[in-house]
Amino acid sequence: MNDKFCLVNGRVVDPARNLDEVMPVAVNRGVIVDAAKIDDSYRRIDCTGKIVCPGFIDLHVHLRQPGNVAAETIASGTAAAAAGGFTAVVAMPNTSPAADNAGAIEYLRQMAARTGMVRVIPCGCLTKNYAGEEMAGIGSLAQAGVLALSDDGKCIQDHSLMRHVMQYARSFHLPVLDHCEENSLKGGGVMHEGTWSVLLGMSGIPSIAEELIVARDIMLARDTGCRIHIQHASTAGSVNLIRAARKKNLPVTGEATPHHLTLTDEMVKTYDTNYKMNPPLRSEEDRKALVKAVLDGTITVIATDHAPHTQTAKLVEFDNAPFGIIGLETAVPLTLGVLVHKGRMPISKYVSCFTAGPAQILSLDWDLAPGREANVTVLDLEDEFTIDASKFKSKARNTPFDHWKCKGRAVLTVSQGRIVHSLLD
Repeated sequence: MNDKFCLVNGRVVDPARNLDEVMPVAVNRGVIVDAAKIDDSYRRIDCTGKIVCPGFIDLHVHLRQPGNVAAETIASGTAAAAAGGFTAVVAMPNTSPAADNAGAIEYLRQMAARTGMVRVIPCGCLTKNYAGEEMAGIGSLAQAGVLALSDDGKCIQDHSLMRHVMQYARSFHLPVLDHCEENSLKGGGVMHEGTWSVLLGMSGIPSIAEELIVARDIMLARDTGCRIHIQHASTAGSVNLIRAARKKNLPVTGEATPHHLTLTDEMVKTYDTNYKMNPPLRSEEDRKALVKAVLDGTITVIATDHAPHTQTAKLVEFDNAPFGIIGLETAVPLTLGVLVHKGRMPISKYVSCFTAGPAQILSLDWDLAPGREANVTVLDLEDEFTIDASKFKSKARNTPFDHWKCKGRAVLTVSQGRIVHSLLD
């Protein structure tokens, strides 16, 4: 493929540089170059009416490899990312074996280099085998090149251990991405504790199970100075805690998922296991609070929590099904709908949630300035289409959004200088 090309006539939105204007973006040998100096050897790609922006980053992705390769692999997961407009993904470490040591990180790097379509950013475990009992070798993980630490899928219950981990993480300048959940309150819950759990006769997960740990993490961030990122915030109470912490300039950030921004616990009345996720879908009040938090900048990151499962695993009773849905190929259209088209969010602020927001947490320079590695996402805000899960690049199909009508999606993805997805002629 021609490694010299120029995206022309597009509206360039680059939040990190406060840039919003129609201008060309040129790429040569994987690097963004000064478009004023290009010649006829560059292939022109017309982006008239499109948004050209820094490559989208997904801060929260489960690639399942090593381990459950029947559900997803690095190859299929990164292909799904490219199709969804993501140029980089942060791979959660709760694989089998867990990414709790330098060898596991090196395996991820090698597999990503061989089979990955987009950049795979390694994340290391907080504890050994993400069991929540003993701190992982954070120093060796830092040396191996992880950009963040997480025990996602589980939550450290021992407050002293969490404090110790955060002290070490701070010393290595690594953010902690935390799945906030108090286990004794969660119990055997399978959906949000509320009106619908009572009506459906299902065991509920109360909002306080999340909010207690969010509050703890914020206090530990204040105590240790460690940067804490609240993964998949799902309740109005969590939003209020994050908002208060940020007003005090504490090192606290939060993310919202597309499914928590668009769905509520009422959907569970169909008993479709594709609506089973953790944290669970909450009330309409919670959903609206999350939307408001993204609109007002309290939540600075949108991340998918892409959690693939095989069809066999999900084709069981609701109580017995695994938590999680996929999201890489639906995130952009869903969030454009609820935030930009309905919420009237400025496109620059929207783009920031997928670019400057996650890049700041990962300490990455991430913009379209000449000299940067070429990572670019092109959006068509007016493209109307129907989601067809049968055509997904992901190996998994566990999504409740199949057949949803949407407006707007990524039409071109450039990762590390390569065009890895294109719907443009």
